[in-house]
Amino acid sequence: MSEAVETAKLMDAVYRYQRHFYDFTRKYYLLGRDHLIRQLQPPQNGHVLELGCGTGRNLIAAAKRYPGVRFYGLDISSHMLETASRNIAKAGLSERIILIQGDAADPAATEPLDVPEFDRVFYSYTLSMIPIWREALSAGAERLNKNGRIHVVDFGQQGGLPGWFAKLLFSWLKSFHVTPRADLETELRQLADNTNAELDFRHLYRGYADYAEMRKL
Repeated sequence: MSEAVETAKLMDAVYRYQRHFYDFTRKYYLLGRDHLIRQLQPPQNGHVLELGCGTGRNLIAAAKRYPGVRFYGLDISSHMLETASRNIAKAGLSERIILIQGDAADPAATEPLDVPEFDRVFYSYTLSMIPIWREALSAGAERLNKNGRIHVVDFGQQGGLPGWFAKLLFSWLKSFHVTPRADLETELRQLADNTNAELDFRHLYRGYADYAEMRKL
C-alpha cells in the first residue's frame, strides 16, 4: 500500500466524526489563519490553491475577501472534502471554489483542475499533519507562476511560552497525529534558495504559531 493511500485512510479515520465540529473547536487554537488570508492579496482574476483545505473554512473566508479571484482546494480526506463541499455550497461560493481529492505532495494531483500555475499556494496547519511535508512544500513551489507566493501558517515551537505549556500542547497534538515541524524555517529557506525566491519567516503569538511567505523573484 502506498504512503498516500495510508495517509488518506488515516485522515479519513481521524476526521470521520471530528469534521462535524472541527471549525467550532479549531478557531480557539489554530491561530494565525486570518492573518494568512489577509496577507494573500492575490491579483484580480488570480488563482489561489490551498493544499490541505479541510472543511473549506479558509477558502470561504478568502473567497469572500477577494471576490475577483478563483480558489481551489485539495485534500486527501474524502470525509473532509464532503464537509467542505457542503460548507461552500451553503456559502453560495460553489462556482468560485473548486475542490479536488489528492495528495499534496504530488505535483500532478491538481492537473484535473486544468490550471497550469497558481498565483498563490497556501498551507494552513497542514504541514504538521503531512508525513512527507517537505515533498508537499516542494510540490507547492512547482505549482507557482513566475510571480507567485507560498504562504504558510502552522504550529510553532512555543519558544516564548512556558515549558509546561509546550509539553502539554505537543502531547495533546500527538494524539491527533500532529507534529509541529521544528525545522520548518530551515526547509523553507533551502527551498527559497533553490527556487530563486525570498523568504519572510516570523513567529506569531510568542512562538505559538509560525508564519512564512516565500516570494518568487
